[in-house]
Amino acid sequence: MSHHPINLEQALSQAASWIVEADSLVISTGAGMSVDSGLPDFRGPEGFWRAYPALGREQLGFTDIANPRAFYDNPERAWGFYGHRLNLYRRTEPHAGYGLLLHWGHKMPNHYQVFTSNVDGHFFKAGFDLMRVHECHGSIHYLQCLEPCGNFVWSAVEFQPEVDENLCRLRSHTPRCTHCGRLARPNILMFDDVDWVYERTRKQHLYQERWLERVAHPLVIEIGAGTAVPSARHFSARIQHEHHARLIRINPNDELTTEVNTLHLPYPALMVLTQLQAELVKAYGSDWQLE
Repeated sequence: MSHHPINLEQALSQAASWIVEADSLVISTGAGMSVDSGLPDFRGPEGFWRAYPALGREQLGFTDIANPRAFYDNPERAWGFYGHRLNLYRRTEPHAGYGLLLHWGHKMPNHYQVFTSNVDGHFFKAGFDLMRVHECHGSIHYLQCLEPCGNFVWSAVEFQPEVDENLCRLRSHTPRCTHCGRLARPNILMFDDVDWVYERTRKQHLYQERWLERVAHPLVIEIGAGTAVPSARHFSARIQHEHHARLIRINPNDELTTEVNTLHLPYPALMVLTQLQAELVKAYGSDWQLE
């Protein structure tokens, strides 16, 4: 990580005052949020193939396998990839930063909303409210029909994939649609995807939009949102524009900005959130301590 011309102490003090002054918290996250939990962020093809050497041998990139076509071409391989990720997300615990964000959100008069492009379900695992998280790319913990035969999704809880990680192949049975019996896929928005069932995410989206109409002074904390798939970035920018909101951007891989009402903390998520919590307690008293 390069050295940034930033006074961290000053920036943390400023960020803490913004948290205290906000009436609501908008959390916007991309892949960088999961890195501190030990999850890969697939930065570039090399990073992806390090995580999935079998796909590297076949020269298959992330956009080739994270694609509905992969389920038609080779369902065992596509489910080898997604089954491995499902197992990984199930056994990984969300890092302590999630709990801190939840704690701050609960302190605010209008509480919080989350917008995330991550499909790992970690906000729910960390105790966030079901209707306060908008997973804009869906979730690996839900399945849908590949075709699809209808506008519905169901929980993947009964699907326990057995994966040959060396070959990136599913060894157990492929999951099937509960309605028509054909092949099922994750309810995730993939590349070149016209068959994603939007229903579950649409409800989250509508609830979030109604909430946004009610808040006056939201603070946006954006974490690990890159520019390659800029969904979370665009969302932050929209809230900042529509609500004249302040934005705290936490991302170690980012260029520093001098945008108005934007505070940039170019460090890993967990480090910043932990130091910010310490600053809140130091500057604003035991009221901000974790229960």
